[in-house]
Amino acid sequence: MAAVKAVDLLVGLVVVLRCVGSVRAEISAGNEVSYSYVRGQTGGEDAAVDVKLDSHRWRRWVPPKPRNMDSNRASQEQGQEPEQEEPEGFPGLLSAEEADNSSQIEEDTDHNYYTSKTYAPSDPMSKELWVNIDQMDKGKVKIHGILSNTHRQAARVNLSFDFPFYGHFLREITVATGGFIYTGDVVHRMLTATQYIAPLMANFDPSVSRNSTVIYFDNGTALVVQWDHVHLQDNYNLGSFTFQATLHNTGRIVFAYKEIPIEVSQISSVNHPVKVGLSDAFVVVHKIQQIPNVRRRTIYEYHRVELTKTKITNSTAVEMMPLQTCLQFTSCSTCISSQINFNCSWCHRLNRCSSGFDRHRQDWVDNSCLDETKDKMCDIIDTTYLYPFTTTVVSKTTSRSKEATAGRDTPTPPPTLPPASPLKTIRRSRCISETTR
Repeated sequence: MAAVKAVDLLVGLVVVLRCVGSVRAEISAGNEVSYSYVRGQTGGEDAAVDVKLDSHRWRRWVPPKPRNMDSNRASQEQGQEPEQEEPEGFPGLLSAEEADNSSQIEEDTDHNYYTSKTYAPSDPMSKELWVNIDQMDKGKVKIHGILSNTHRQAARVNLSFDFPFYGHFLREITVATGGFIYTGDVVHRMLTATQYIAPLMANFDPSVSRNSTVIYFDNGTALVVQWDHVHLQDNYNLGSFTFQATLHNTGRIVFAYKEIPIEVSQISSVNHPVKVGLSDAFVVVHKIQQIPNVRRRTIYEYHRVELTKTKITNSTAVEMMPLQTCLQFTSCSTCISSQINFNCSWCHRLNRCSSGFDRHRQDWVDNSCLDETKDKMCDIIDTTYLYPFTTTVVSKTTSRSKEATAGRDTPTPPPTLPPASPLKTIRRSRCISETTR
């Protein structure tokens, strides 16, 4: 018996070592690096986390159109976004009437989850999208002392509003010294791999200069994070970089660049990945049979937005607007009849609309929603008010019959009956009840 227990323990130890090894092997293959959390915010989960990137893992699960891995095929168009109200101090969108006909706007509409516009230095919108933090309320502007004096560090920042990212609402993000924001809720060290908002991810080291700071500002409806006069650790003499990312409560994301001393495509990625764009992933928890009560988390990247690095120069800006996702539909009928870029399905067990590829992927699989969504049908309960009876009708509707059932969501008001005896009224009600079954 003792020998058997010893063998089981040895097998368990081998499995754990393989878990740790798989993480390191995966990350090193993708040229990712390790980040440390500010003291008090670390977690012991990174040893059981594996990362699978979109480029080699999930492409086969996504239909060829729309594409899963985005490419920034740009065309010259004028800004056509409607004017929106923004809080004081934050620039609004450029309306068609305000657009400068001489400006060049690089617009990409090929993304599945976002559309992006890149504004050139000569475009007035580039200056409008830059948020001057010096003019903001000093009480709300925070200079992070630790991030401003360390290398490869990350710190959690709480938001005062719900920020929709890939259709998920976030109330907490992680700001990293390397020019990006981590959006995942699983604590691990390989932050550069996926689940990020990266205006310019690179090997920045604020500790090499006293002028380097990491600043953030939250006014209640938007968060601005600014990397101010930061230098590359492996090439300090290139000069300082100043840029920012603004997250709006509408899901709109703005990258603004003030000082970019060299072409982004020339920044070395030997010691740190260089990325500009967005990424999201879902987490799957696997049970390790050989070791009870031990679970392994695997992070699968399901989508990435890669912006063209050659467009990022001094005084440029990129604006990304979120597209509709399945998660925003809260009823079965609106879900299965939606006309968006995704194949939305409704899961009655979860009472949720999804394409099957979002952060709730494991719930979707564990509750057999993949099998449930094959029939694409909804149960709609209609109540018809009759006098003196009430009749309830349960009917089936599908995405093809949405027009026939569109008017059934609102209760029918009580019919106006002519003066009659109670016996005649009851008979009439019974007749109506029978015909509506």
